[in-house]
Amino acid sequence: MAETAGYSQQGTLLKFNGGVAISLIVGIAYDYPVIRVGCITGEVGLRITNKVLTDLAIWMMAFGILAGVAFPFFVLLLGISADQALAPGFFAATLSAGVAVGGLNFLIAHLVIRPRLRFLAGKMGEVSALIGNATYTGDWSSCTPENCAIKVDSEDEIGDSARAYNGLLDAFSESRHVEQAVDDFTQSLSVTLDFEELVENALTQLLIHTKAQAGAIVAEASGELEIAACRGIKEAESLLKNDHVRHVFHHGIETRLEMPEDLIVDGIVSNFKPREVCIIPVAFIDHTIAAVVLVSASGFIRDSLRIARLFRQGLGLAIQNALAHRHLQRVAALDPLTGVYNRRFGMKRLQEEFTRAVRTKGSLAVIMFDIDHFKKVNDTYGHLVGDRVIVSVCNVGQRILRKGDTFVRYGGEEFFAILPGASQEDAIEVAERIRHMMEETVVEDGKQKIVVNISAGVAVYPIQAADDEVALLDYADKKLYRAKQEGRNKVVH
Repeated sequence: MAETAGYSQQGTLLKFNGGVAISLIVGIAYDYPVIRVGCITGEVGLRITNKVLTDLAIWMMAFGILAGVAFPFFVLLLGISADQALAPGFFAATLSAGVAVGGLNFLIAHLVIRPRLRFLAGKMGEVSALIGNATYTGDWSSCTPENCAIKVDSEDEIGDSARAYNGLLDAFSESRHVEQAVDDFTQSLSVTLDFEELVENALTQLLIHTKAQAGAIVAEASGELEIAACRGIKEAESLLKNDHVRHVFHHGIETRLEMPEDLIVDGIVSNFKPREVCIIPVAFIDHTIAAVVLVSASGFIRDSLRIARLFRQGLGLAIQNALAHRHLQRVAALDPLTGVYNRRFGMKRLQEEFTRAVRTKGSLAVIMFDIDHFKKVNDTYGHLVGDRVIVSVCNVGQRILRKGDTFVRYGGEEFFAILPGASQEDAIEVAERIRHMMEETVVEDGKQKIVVNISAGVAVYPIQAADDEVALLDYADKKLYRAKQEGRNKVVH
């Protein structure tokens, strides 16, 4: 036989680039096509046509014929005479038997293999139609692995095909689950620009999909770290000074901490004994603006953290937008001169506190302030000095008020303070402290030392039976007017 490129013939053993190829060549005449059966680098090719079962039929018939032709020569070895073994009738009988056996083998293979292949192909076509329909309807309930899986009843290549098909269904279902989780997470972020609400929604989704028992979101705002949201972590403020959290902010690299089972944790990290802690950076334009801290009692599985990493892609933009929105809200709510809340925001806050006091049957105090003889200050020292006096009043008021109280510039030289839950005695004490501290405050203008006084009126709900927050503020304003009439630099209640 002529040599083929890359092959060197040694009987029926051929070498191919250092590998071994076994070739069986069947040829009846020079003009007939040659069929080569090759086993090269572990791959078997027995293809003659583009139909597997047709190839199977051809090979079974060919080997049946080959067996029928070879049988008369085999019986010669058993002592049968050549006249009998090679007689045309016996030769024809063995050839017919070989053809019959080949045909019967193919029939059996056809009955065993073809139904399973048809079932597998039919199931795939059915699922393909379901997926195509669900893509446009959004109803994926009929495409679950439970509905579409194939029972594996054979330990061979057909069984492997069924397993591979079922594995494909599982992978597709998981892909749909992840896609839906990302959609839900994105939806939860898009419903609000309020920073506190957004991070709470984000943390809830992260805990659900990672199966973490506790977690927190630490955000950076104006160069400072803050606990934006927290669930199940005691003394969460300690996270702001944690070296691992700060390392994530500085380097933007995810950190996972595994706790040995025999390690005793003092409970500061969480309400349970943690097994693993994962800190995931959240970035916006290559800058880490937040870190997600997740705590698990049993340890995280790989896919749960992969979902968390997918979530952070949208979380970075959402947090940045929410922080920008919060900043704009604060700017819009602040008086540009003093930095305290302006009238519009102050009235909104007063409405909220009054509604809460009515609902809870609690108390609410309002103190109205006014700078005494402020027009004289402006006329004598100028408006710039007048502005400094206004700022000094605001600074004093903010220093005296409790956490949770609100100091508001009402307009010009008038201010009011909102004291939720304060009694009349509490409100009078606060107003007097502000008045006394203002007496001791000196505003300097060159060599001039300017001392100003303030007057105040106090109103307290429900002592004053106000119908709404405007009526309550009006009560305080009337008390302030009385203080002015009675000589100024005093508190009237």
